[in-house]
Order: sequence, then structure tokens, then C-alpha cells
Amino acid sequence: GFKVVVEDLFPSNLRKLADKIQASTGPYRSRISFSSSVEDAVRGANFVIDLVPDELESKLEILSMLDRMAPPRTILCSPMRETSISDLQTCTYRADRCIAVSAPPRGEWKLLEEITLVAGEKTSRETIDVACEVWRRMGKQVHVTREG
Repeated sequence: GFKVVVEDLFPSNLRKLADKIQASTGPYRSRISFSSSVEDAVRGANFVIDLVPDELESKLEILSMLDRMAPPRTILCSPMRETSISDLQTCTYRADRCIAVSAPPRGEWKLLEEITLVAGEKTSRETIDVACEVWRRMGKQVHVTREG
């Protein structure tokens, strides 16, 4: 039931995904749109999931960009294995609205029935609750842990 906007640095990735979605018969087709810029993709977002590599520099860059471009209400969710969400929170103006999800190996999101949300030291209870609801609506069983 979510409206989803997909953005990718490489236009060819967007075209491949668009072709795949158009070929499907799923009811979600009309809820997915594509953007050629981060700013356009997050302009009206309530919840953003980045999928940049789990490297400190990449995460800092994307969270900083999302922090500037997304509305203040937007929750930033970042898949991580190595990086600390508490460390990254300090680089945003919305530390209370940042949360991580334990990232599975590449390509295995669909296979997961359970996910673990990782709240940073400053993540608010409201952010945790909203993030849990988003992932549950995507069919995942959710566990929550807190850093620090």
C-alpha cells in the first residue's frame, strides 16, 4: 500500500527495474515511480531507505544529502552491517529520526522473513514505532535492538 519512488545514480538501473515492473502483473505497479534525482525522490517522503554501500564515507554522504533534501518529518532508515547508526546520527539535524536495519547479504531482502531494526542512542520511540510498522506492512517480522 505504499507509494514508492526509486532513484538510482545509474539511469540504466532505473530502466531495467521499470521494464521488470511493467512486465509484472502485480497490483503494486501503479504505486512505483522513478526519479532521476535524490531531491525529487525524497521531496514528499515520510520514510526513506537508502541502499548505498555500507561504508562510512558513502553513508555519511547519503545521510547528509537526505537530511538536507527530505522534509523534517522524514525518517531515514539505513541498512547497515558495519557502520554505527549512533555515529551517523551526530551528522544530521534529525538524530531522533534516524534508524538502521541490519543489512542482509546483497540480493537476499526478499528471502528474509525477519529483520532487526537498530536504534541509535538518539532514535526516538516514535521513530522506532513507525519503522516497525513500515517493515511489518512489508511482511517482515521485526525485532528491535538499541546501540549504546
